[in-house]
Order: sequence, then structure tokens, then C-alpha cells
Amino acid sequence: MTYAHGGEIVARSLAAQGVSTIYTLCGGHVAPVYDGCLNHDIAVIDFRHEQAAAHAADAHARLTRNVGVALVTAGPGVTDAVTGVANAYQARSPMILLGGAAPLSTKGMGALQEMPQVEMFRTFTKAAFTIERTEDIPERLAEAYRHALSGRPGPVFVELPFDVLFNAVDSPERMPDRVAIEPVPPPVDAVQAMFDLLRSAKRPLIIAGTQVYWNDGGDALRELTDATAIPVFTNGAGRGTLSMAHPHCFKATRGKALRAADVVLLIGTPLDFRLKYGREDWNPDCKLIQIENDAAELNHNRQADVALVADARLVLEALAEGLQGIRFQPWLDQVADWEQARNDKQKVWEALDDAPVNHFRFAAEVEHFIDEDTIVIGDGGDIVSACAKVLTIIRPGQWLDPGPLGCLGVGAPFAVAAQHLYPNRRVLILSGDGSFGLNGFEFDTAARFGLPIVAIVGNDAGWGQIRGPQVQMVGVDRAIATSLAPTRYDRVVEALGGYGERVEGPDGILPALERAFASGKPACVNVMLDPAGMSKTGASSPYIV
Repeated sequence: MTYAHGGEIVARSLAAQGVSTIYTLCGGHVAPVYDGCLNHDIAVIDFRHEQAAAHAADAHARLTRNVGVALVTAGPGVTDAVTGVANAYQARSPMILLGGAAPLSTKGMGALQEMPQVEMFRTFTKAAFTIERTEDIPERLAEAYRHALSGRPGPVFVELPFDVLFNAVDSPERMPDRVAIEPVPPPVDAVQAMFDLLRSAKRPLIIAGTQVYWNDGGDALRELTDATAIPVFTNGAGRGTLSMAHPHCFKATRGKALRAADVVLLIGTPLDFRLKYGREDWNPDCKLIQIENDAAELNHNRQADVALVADARLVLEALAEGLQGIRFQPWLDQVADWEQARNDKQKVWEALDDAPVNHFRFAAEVEHFIDEDTIVIGDGGDIVSACAKVLTIIRPGQWLDPGPLGCLGVGAPFAVAAQHLYPNRRVLILSGDGSFGLNGFEFDTAARFGLPIVAIVGNDAGWGQIRGPQVQMVGVDRAIATSLAPTRYDRVVEALGGYGERVEGPDGILPALERAFASGKPACVNVMLDPAGMSKTGASSPYIV
């Protein structure tokens, strides 16, 4: 008879699910799990803050389309990870937070770091529960994976008490099979209803969101638009599912197209603030086809004419087959003309030679640098808003941003996970100076693990996206709590073992980026931005679209 402690069984379960890495900050409550990870070749990347560990697990989940796992100790370790879990919930990311807890044997007696952790997570996870017996670990963790990956992906919190992890039991003979979610086919009557609406349309539009990425629907999306010439706008993790270099993919004129569209095919993206709740900027007479993996999102904020829960790839394939011979070329040409006019205006901003640098010139220089093998991570306000309007995202999973929670500080943690998973690809963080301060110390983590991530910081010495509107409302003298110092973030990264450069003019950006990546170290290119840069272009917006 052989025995295994709880941490060993946790690691065996993770390995059976295909989890190759856990992200953590150490604590005595969860120490047995580290021992188990060593036995099963699971990499352990330890961060300087639990929030960063949770963000890294979120990025790991997105990039692998599997669960991503963070492990934190009890009490403040768990509470520090709350923001990362909440962000994953809003972004539909199936991360698992494993949280240590005081022993069950002393529950309620006031043990070190004891608190009601499960109750705290129930409103922003798909499931939250305690494993109360070491023998139950395999089945309960398999349950967590099913919750996280099924339907609308999302996070799960699993509480692992001290005595459950340290207890030794008969070693399980085998782990439950790896959780894999079967695609949900669209009902035949719903497919027919979609055909009827699209065949009678003159100006249909596709908005491809996060679900298209999770359902691996990029090829089907391309085939549908190639065959029909329906214009496509991408949203959230849907960016890159249709290459932005594709002539049918647009990004600058979504509002104008929505005001003219007569049928909108909305796939896996909620009718939230990014789409003006399905009301403002929409043609009030247009028909809505809504495809979701979450029934709760159907008919939310706007009643759909056809609403169904189904796999996005299967829907797109059915539409491509059923709409053969139908093409909307005049409408596509109209949207392309609108897009070109908007891009021509933006090109003027991208060519500005101002020093300090304008946000759009910053974005244009980054656009010249990146290629399809560069993973780009947006972590900021105005600077990411400008870059999102300029950068050409080619591949699924090439672009990562916080998602609809708008959580700043994801840059370095996301980048650490991305570089760890893809050591041969370049990983670039587009960072505001404000957002850099939230988890910038994770460049220490990157240096310790030899991960040469690069941040290019747009430094306007302030929380620019808030400061600009505040100045307009109350004037410069009453604009408070939004100014920062023009800090040398490049030197901060140098002090943590990396490479840094400060750039003052636009012509210095590209060569600085080349040197940063050539250094082979974690690096920061600190670009001084014009604080009034976005207001000069009239492009400032609180929305990252």
C-alpha cells in the first residue's frame, strides 16, 4: 500500500488536466502542493504579489484554452488575489484559484489567517467550495475544471484547508479523465431563422467576440466573410480571429456601421458598454442574431430576433454553407470607404513629430515594430485606446487586455505567463505609467525566471484618461489626484535586473525597442508622452474597444 499527502494528489490532478504551470506566492498553508508539483514536472512561478499570480493564471488560461491555476496561502494571500479572479470572471477566463485555509479541526476557533473565504468568492466565480476530505481531492478538482470550462468559461475558487493538504491517504489508482467540453450544435430551427434574416438583409454586420476565440472559430469566420462579403468587427479576445489585415475586417467605424446595419450577427460578446448596451449607436430597426455560450446574456439589454446558446464555430460553418451564392459587396464597399476616410484622418495624428510624443505617433511606431509572432498586452488607459485603433492584430491570442472589468496592472503578470508559454515569441506590454506602478515589481519575477518581456511605457506623468476629462470639467487648478511624477521606470527595471531606456522623441522609439529585445533581459522603454496628446486629436475615450 502506498500513501500520498493532499498536495501530491492536487498536483497529480493538475497534471492529468494538462496543467503545466502554477502561479503562486508561497505560504505555509499550501506548501505540500509545491512538493507535489516537483514530482509531476509542473513548473512553479512565484510572484511578488498574489494579484499578479492570479492575473498570470488568467493569461495562461486564455493562451492555452485550458484552465490556468494560481495557488495562494490563506487569509491575505486569498484576499490579495480577489481582483485577479474578478477580472477573469468578467473576461470569461477559466482560471482556478487554489486557496489555503486554516485547519478544519480548529475551524471557528480563531486560527492564523482564518476567515470566511468561500463566501467572499461566490458572487464572482462560477463555483466556490471547500474540499473537506483528502480522499475527495480528485473528484472535487475535476468538478472545478468542469465548472470553469463549460458554457461560459470562468473562474472557480477551491479552498484547501491545512489539514486536508498535509493529511496522507491511500494513493489514488488513477485520476478522473481530463475535462474536455463538447461543442453545442445550433438547433436546426434557429439556423433556419438566421438564414431567413440574412438572406433578406441588405446591410448585415458580424461582431465577433471572445467566444469565437474560445470555440476556435477563426477559420470558419474567415470562410463566411470570404464567401458573403459581410463586414466583420472583432471585440475582446475575438481580435485576431479574423486578421485585421483581411480586407473584410474593420475597427474604426463600428459605430457608423451599426447605425446603418439592418441585421447584426453578434457572436459571444455581451451587449455591455463597449457596444453601447445595444441601444445608442444602433439602427433601432435592425434585427439582432445573438449567439452565446451563456444563456443569461441572451436578450440582455436588447431583445434579439434570434437568440441561441451554441458553439460559435459550428454556427459560422452552418452559415457559410447555407448562404452560398449570397454576397453583400456594395455594403462591404461602403463600410470600406468609411473606414478609409477614418484611417486617413488618423494617419495625420500618427505622423505627428511632437516631442513629448503624441499617443498616436507612439502607436504608429509600435505598429512598425510588431509582427505576427509578437504577443501584445494592453495595460493602460489612453495609450492602449490609441494603440487599439492603430495596431494590426493578425493571429488569435496575439492580443491580451484586461477585458470589460478594465483592471489595470495586468501587463507584467500576463507577459510573464505568455513568455513562459511561448519562449520563442516576443512579448510586448503597452503600458501606461499609472498602470506600470500597480505590478511593475513583477519585473523582478521576470528577471528571476529569465523571461525577457518588454514594456513600452507611455509616460505622461499622470492618470491621463481621468485627468483629461477632469481638466475639461473643472480646470487645471482643480484637477486633483490624477498627476504623477515623470518617473524613470526604465531605471526601476534596471535596478530589478533588467534593461531600460528613456525616449523623448518619436524617432527614438523603434531603435529603443530593438535594443530592448536584443538585450535578452526583461526591459522597459520609457517614452515621454504629451499630457495633452489625446485631447489634441479629439480621440480620448474611456473605452478600450
